[in-house]
Amino acid sequence: MSAAVPLRPTPLPPPGPTETKTAPAPPSLREGAPGVFEGYASLFGVVDLGRDMVMPGAFAQSLAKRGVAGVRMLWQHDPHEPVGAWSVIREDARGLFVRGRLNLAVARARELLALMRQGALDGLSIGFKTETARADPRSGVRRLTRVDLWEISLVTFPLLPQARVAAVKSDPDAALAAALRRAASALRP
Repeated sequence: MSAAVPLRPTPLPPPGPTETKTAPAPPSLREGAPGVFEGYASLFGVVDLGRDMVMPGAFAQSLAKRGVAGVRMLWQHDPHEPVGAWSVIREDARGLFVRGRLNLAVARARELLALMRQGALDGLSIGFKTETARADPRSGVRRLTRVDLWEISLVTFPLLPQARVAAVKSDPDAALAAALRRAASALRP
């Protein structure tokens, strides 16, 4: 499998209160490690299927309080199905950018990675408690200005259809094995 081109988040101003800062990622979470993926878990100013719209800065206090380690990675919002850990969670001009790594010692995570690589699974969804919002009585849209972010899940059908995994890092060992198979088959008579 060829390496996916990583999504580049919207350029940011110098780090501020809306970005969760973490210590350097351990080797298991660095670029190119198997199971690493990234995308946008929420987009600012876009109405989801539940008539909610997240506004810029809505995650700032929660990210400052919880940090990246305090936000869980789940499968389908199920607290009994943790599947990995987030290494980056930050607001940028577009929305809530995330990068994480599936824990490949977990059977469900291996299944999810296979589905993501196939393109059969790419939804992201946020699990949160609304802290501050205002509803527009005419449109019925609720503008979320502050939320307490608890978890971000891989899902089949996200409530915000545009919240998607944008890139999955290829497994270097699998890529090497595939290249060796191709080379071996080319040498056969």
